[in-house]
Amino acid sequence: MITAATLKRFAPMCSTPQIHAAALEAARVKSQVNTPARLACLMGQIAHETAGLTLMVESMNWRDPERLDKFYSAVRGIDDAKALIARGQAAIANRVYGGRLGNGDEASGDGWRFRGSGYLQLTGRANYVEIGKLLGLDLVGHPEWVRDPASAARVALQYWDARGCNELADVGDVGGVTRLINGPALAGIADRLSATARAREVWRAT
Repeated sequence: MITAATLKRFAPMCSTPQIHAAALEAARVKSQVNTPARLACLMGQIAHETAGLTLMVESMNWRDPERLDKFYSAVRGIDDAKALIARGQAAIANRVYGGRLGNGDEASGDGWRFRGSGYLQLTGRANYVEIGKLLGLDLVGHPEWVRDPASAARVALQYWDARGCNELADVGDVGGVTRLINGPALAGIADRLSATARAREVWRAT
């Protein structure tokens, strides 16, 4: 279903469609994503999480302290946000993800090590442990594997299947899928809906 040609139609900003298409299709055929409806929902989420298949790791390059403070409850006011921005992306990630999602505290470095990565932005030590065990991969020891297309595709499809996303995709519940992928806030839901609709058009005829 996923070829370089269809992927380029779907994500025209992707600079390496051959690499991503090969990785995603190899993982897809071993997964439960076996209908156009399931594929469309998956690709809609991937498009949003990777900014149209242009990135494979979460950017923590915040520049606006007010937005940073508003976005994360772990940031303690504008002055704190300014200080974090001055210290760099790793400091921000370690603060906002420290002590969450199975990560150690801020000083552990887990926030940066296990920041959002891959096609579905897998985040947090606990998720790296869980999906790594299912795949037989040491993702905790090698978090960079979650950012490499070949292994990242396996991670994304395993996560998708394990979370029960296919059942929601079968009935077109993009909001429900988004909750499983990104949480209850439905962040970016308009873009996810748009990308899913675009994916349906691309893969309907394949």
